[in-house]
Amino acid sequence: MEGDTFWPNQAAAARALQEQLRHQVIRHDELGLVRRVAGLDVGFEAGGTLTRAAVVVLSFPELQPLDQALARQPTTFPYVPGLLSFREVPALLAALAGLSVSPDLLLCDGQGLAHPRRCGLACHLGVLTGIPSIGVAKSRLIGTHGPLGPDKGDHTWLWDREEIIGAVLRTRPSVQPLYVSLGHKISLDTAIHFVLACTTRYRLPETTRRAHHLASQAKDAIRL
Repeated sequence: MEGDTFWPNQAAAARALQEQLRHQVIRHDELGLVRRVAGLDVGFEAGGTLTRAAVVVLSFPELQPLDQALARQPTTFPYVPGLLSFREVPALLAALAGLSVSPDLLLCDGQGLAHPRRCGLACHLGVLTGIPSIGVAKSRLIGTHGPLGPDKGDHTWLWDREEIIGAVLRTRPSVQPLYVSLGHKISLDTAIHFVLACTTRYRLPETTRRAHHLASQAKDAIRL
């Protein structure tokens, strides 16, 4: 798929493309030895007309920085809930292309399978790049769940229409949980394992924190 077919600018066409991409998502583990994990963060500048994407690669399991890249591109898709990947993925692909090392796993700040059409940002990006990916969201888009324990590592399944679409995961005692879902080439259990392994003393994984920090620095720089 190329051109307007690949990057539609209308919501109906974007939803149709998600319905196609969802069938390409691999929901089981097809990842080899993971030595490099990447965090990705997206922001917007100039009233939303410019998309800023940051990618930071860390060693695993040490979580030491190895590489980073930043990309800015004109925003080409409007803000539509459930279609955010069409605003964000083009700039994320450009940032990934700017890396000097290739990540083995992507931890995306957004949804994966926990999406109305089972094709959130992590699925979309994973299918396009072929890199195993996880959706690590700070808020719930869809689904229901039962009670969640207070300790780090406690989790409960996120359900939608009698299907498990993700997990509600406590990454720090008695703080708000994260919403984890598989993106591509990884199972949900393995996704939970890596999110916890990438989380230190903060609520967010180090991948997300460092990518956000890079993006925030860039935003501050553009304002000077």
